[in-house]
Amino acid sequence: MAEFSYTAVDAQGALVRGTLEAETEDAVLATLRRQGHIPMRVGAPARFALSAGLGTTTILGAIGAGALRRKDLRRPELAAITRELAVMLGAGQDIDRALRFLVETMPRARVRAVLDGVRTMVRDGRALHVAMGRYPGSFPRLYIGMVRAAEASGDLAPTMERLALLLERERALAATVQSAMIYPAILTLAATGSIYLLLTQVLPQFTPLFAQNGATLPASTQLMIQAGDWLGRYGPAVPPVLLALVALGRVMLRRPSVRLRADRWLLALPVAGGLAGEILAARFARILGTLLENGVPILASLAIVRGAIANRAAIAAIDAATQSAKSGRGLAAALDGASVFPRRMVHLLRLGEETAQLGPMALRAADIHEEQVRVATQRLVALLVPAITIVMGLLVAGIVSSLLLAMLSLNDLAK
Repeated sequence: MAEFSYTAVDAQGALVRGTLEAETEDAVLATLRRQGHIPMRVGAPARFALSAGLGTTTILGAIGAGALRRKDLRRPELAAITRELAVMLGAGQDIDRALRFLVETMPRARVRAVLDGVRTMVRDGRALHVAMGRYPGSFPRLYIGMVRAAEASGDLAPTMERLALLLERERALAATVQSAMIYPAILTLAATGSIYLLLTQVLPQFTPLFAQNGATLPASTQLMIQAGDWLGRYGPAVPPVLLALVALGRVMLRRPSVRLRADRWLLALPVAGGLAGEILAARFARILGTLLENGVPILASLAIVRGAIANRAAIAAIDAATQSAKSGRGLAAALDGASVFPRRMVHLLRLGEETAQLGPMALRAADIHEEQVRVATQRLVALLVPAITIVMGLLVAGIVSSLLLAMLSLNDLAK
């Protein structure tokens, strides 16, 4: 007997997690179905322990080793595979031939291994969503849930088309934000490097001159010299310390209470918080609308959306909306009361509930908020670039002016 962890949706649409002892994963799946649950993921329970005395090198090494051992599909690869499956299934090919074609044409061995495993289980008589569920790192719960609903209704080809569109929209949304942040990041890196070189390489060239002449240096010059001396001694240790702090922060964010406060703080930020809220609304509405249009019931859809959203404040709002939907009051009022999502999205969802068009209105809300993400990203970049330039100019001007003041004090001493 082995212990397996599982994630499933119960008869009321709530997400349940736990562990079961069984001989095989198939036995766990059978037990969950007898209990009236919809299995979403079954696997060995993950046990992560962080010792209080664990060193920084061990933490960073574990992170790097995990990245090197990656065997799952990346999101761009999953989007491309889904698009090709949608095309082949729409052309009338069966799932076995479609998977075989993908196995034969994929360039990466890692991708071929995942697809070949899925195809082998399908040929053995397993349902496609069950086969995909064996690779939870490659196929998200949202993906598996939609495939399961499609297999039950017999419209797998249209579902793969919707999934491909969903993944491509999410990829485009992420690319919009990431591409816009490249220039501010490069500018920040260049500004930091320039100031570091001024303080550690340029300013120390004048320090012996000041010491030999016995000049009384201005306070700003002394401060710059001390800062350059500190950076020269401890500057190389700053990047490892920052990496260690990032690793420690990620560990701390695994605590639900800490993560909840951090997520609420993020949404409350003046400019970045508005952008984060728009991204959250676009993702929530896109996933919910796609699921509803695919025939997934509202409670099961909310359970799947809950697992696809990382923001704890939004998860709390979705939980409240789920309880409201169970009692027949709808979800828009509960989402409005949580004050997490933009009011525009809540209004469109309320309109969808009133007109029995919740799925289409959710997709319409997603289109609007994706456009708002692009606008907010452009606005944020428009603020960041001049702000970084001004701060860099002020710091460089401060260093140069401190050096000039010291030179003037030398001239006064010579006179």
